[in-house]
Amino acid sequence: MREEMYSVEQVADLLGLHVRTVRGYIRSGRLAAVRIGKQYRIARADLDALTGRPPEPTPARPTGAASVEVSSIVQIDGVDRTAADRLGTLVLAGANTGHDPGRPLRVQTVHDEERNRMKIVILGDAATTADLLRLLDAVLDGDNGLLAGETDHA
Repeated sequence: MREEMYSVEQVADLLGLHVRTVRGYIRSGRLAAVRIGKQYRIARADLDALTGRPPEPTPARPTGAASVEVSSIVQIDGVDRTAADRLGTLVLAGANTGHDPGRPLRVQTVHDEERNRMKIVILGDAATTADLLRLLDAVLDGDNGLLAGETDHA
């Protein structure tokens, strides 16, 4: 059986991303690819690993068992680069500890320096996602000075 391979352009179209973003994922090692001549080729399994899809074929679930996946996007304004790095590390650590390895939580963080804005994308089961959102809420509501401009003006 031959494995399905995609070009960078095809992956960009499938994921709704810019071609440069896909190339950046490849260069950073986030997306595995094979270089053939001057072009990259991405295997279906590597694309599935990036997007969090189960590998083909999908294992059969018991009848009556519902599968729930939550997609959450959290936007936080007023976050400088240093705070975004700290918050990203905290969120990734929270996502990678104490959870069922069979149902991983996938987290992506993005910081927009021009707008001092951070977005956190979370994909996973409902309970684990809720736990991570509670952690994030506790950190952001706390008087810990994590976000830019939060200083004691007493």
